[in-house]
Amino acid sequence: MPSARAAAWALGMAAALCLLLGAWPMQAWAGRQAEEPLADSVRTALSAAVGSAEPQLVFADAQQQRQCDRWARALQHKLVKRKPDELVRLEFLNTVCYEAKRAGLEPSLIMGLIQVESAFRKYAISSVGARGYMQVMPFWSRLIGTGDPSSLFHMQTNLRFGCVILRHYLDREKGNLFMALGRYNGSRGQAKYPNMVNAAWRQWQALERDQVVAQGS
Repeated sequence: MPSARAAAWALGMAAALCLLLGAWPMQAWAGRQAEEPLADSVRTALSAAVGSAEPQLVFADAQQQRQCDRWARALQHKLVKRKPDELVRLEFLNTVCYEAKRAGLEPSLIMGLIQVESAFRKYAISSVGARGYMQVMPFWSRLIGTGDPSSLFHMQTNLRFGCVILRHYLDREKGNLFMALGRYNGSRGQAKYPNMVNAAWRQWQALERDQVVAQGS
């Protein structure tokens, strides 16, 4: 009988393979992310980064807006099955691009994380209660938001929380994405989740590169 460690490794590899082959998981992958004490200064900074209860798209300038729109239109075909309505797809992708850039993250990384966490399901709920596209734990709404966890099902609110939280963990881990992803998922130090997100991230990066080549040809 295989050991528990071997079984876990096999499961992780199988999941990563499914991602690479395009068979996105239907369950939500969020782990039991720990509610860690926050210094008052950190809480204040994160609350300010999250901002209003229902954020709006306010691009830095027209160039950034055009960049996000081009990015969204280039990649929208990948989400046709998940989001059949074109306007919904483009709104979602533009918002991912906006919130990722706002937090100093790559939009393709956020797409990979969402693919693993929720398979692009707006109302996904994990076995431990994490919510929405980026599987944000409800305690974050109490710590840095309005205190209403149902707000985490609002598309842009969920994406903003997720991006702000990942940025926070990246800063805590001094830029170490492997460890930051572990914190985000509640599995710090374990390889399965970061490997899955990295596999999905590479998939979206490849799509980006293909679109650049296609547009240049």
